[in-house]
Amino acid sequence: MRRKFFIFWINFLFMMIFSPISVHAQENETAFVLLEANTGNILQENYAEEIRPVGSLTKLMTAYLTAKAIEEQKFSLDTIVTAGESVSGMRGAVVWLKTGDTISIRELLLALIAGNANDAAAVLADNISGNEQLFIMDMNAMAFDLGMKSTRFTSPQGFDDEQAYSTAHDVALLCQAVLQCPALEECLTTWRTFILENSVELVNENTFTRTMNSCQGLKAAHSSDSGYCLAAAAESNGMSCIAVILNAPDEDSRFTLAKQLLNQGFSQYQVTLSGFSEEFLQPLKIKNGTETAVLLELSFSPSFTIPVGTQLETVTVLPEFVQAPVHEHQQVGTVYFYQGKTLLGQSALLTADSVPEMTFPLAWKKLLHHLFS
Repeated sequence: MRRKFFIFWINFLFMMIFSPISVHAQENETAFVLLEANTGNILQENYAEEIRPVGSLTKLMTAYLTAKAIEEQKFSLDTIVTAGESVSGMRGAVVWLKTGDTISIRELLLALIAGNANDAAAVLADNISGNEQLFIMDMNAMAFDLGMKSTRFTSPQGFDDEQAYSTAHDVALLCQAVLQCPALEECLTTWRTFILENSVELVNENTFTRTMNSCQGLKAAHSSDSGYCLAAAAESNGMSCIAVILNAPDEDSRFTLAKQLLNQGFSQYQVTLSGFSEEFLQPLKIKNGTETAVLLELSFSPSFTIPVGTQLETVTVLPEFVQAPVHEHQQVGTVYFYQGKTLLGQSALLTADSVPEMTFPLAWKKLLHHLFS
C-alpha cells in the first residue's frame, strides 16, 4: 500500500511541535455534526471541531484501509488469512481468535464493525501492513489524505489513549469516504449474523441497522474516555446524511440525537445542482492572439445542500480580456455560489480552446489566406 511517509511525517511533526493538543472546557458537552455525504456540506454542528477521544469509531479507519487494500487487489473479501501472535491476550471485545486460526476477510470485517472485535482489527492490521506499527502509520497517513487535520490514531482498535484523538467533523469525513466503498456495505449494515462456522454470534451495537429502513450503517461505540459515540448514515430523496455524535451522556441519547439530526436533514434541506448555464457566458476577448475571443466552460458543475425553499445565487468574476497565448483549459475566472450571504463553493472558468499569440509570420499567412480565399 502506498505510503507518503515523508510528507505525512513532516506535517505530523509540525502539528505536534507547533499545535499542542489541549482539551477544551466544553469536553463534557456532547459534540456532533450533521453532514450531507454527496456534497460534503455541514448542515448542523456543535463543538464539531473540538478534539475528543473517539474510542472504537477508530475501527472505521481500519475498515477503510481494508477496503482500499481490496480495491488494490491485495486480497478479496473471500481471501482466507491466518491470525498471528498479535491476537494472543487481546483485551476487550473479541471473537476469540487464536494464533494460527484461519478466517476470511469478509468475516473479519463483520467481526470488526458488527462485533467490535479487537482481535479482528489486529489480524487485519497484520495482513494489510505487515504489523501493527506500520498499520498505525498507514492509518495516520490516510487521515492526512482525507483532510482529517485534527486526528491521530495510536491503535487499529481505538483503545483509550491520551495520545489518540479526533473530532466529530473529522470522523464525518472518514464516514464520507467509507460510504464510497462497496466492499464495506455488508459489514456496515448487518445487525445480527454468525461467523466462524456459526460458532460466534455477532450483534451490532448500532441498532439503526435493525430499526431504520434507510440506514446506511456505520458504527456505534462507547468507552470510559470517549463516552457514548455514534456514526450513523441514512439516505432519502437523493440525499445521504451522516450524523456523528461524540460523548453522549448515555446509550439511548446518542441514537435519539442522531435520529433527530438525520430527520431534520431530510426535512429541512435539499440537494440542488448549481444551475449555472454556460450558454449565458460571453466569449472572452483575446488581445494579440490569432483569434479575437475564446469560448469559456465551467470546470465542473457543483451541487450543494441548501435549506428547503431557498435558491442559489451566482457571482461571476472575469477579466475584460486576456493576453495571448492562451492555453486550452486555462483558468481565466471563477464562478462563486452563494446561499444568501454564505459562500457555499466555487468553480473555475476555463478556456475551451487554445489561442496562439499573433506573430508576424502568422499575421502574414492569415493576410494571404484572406486575400486569396
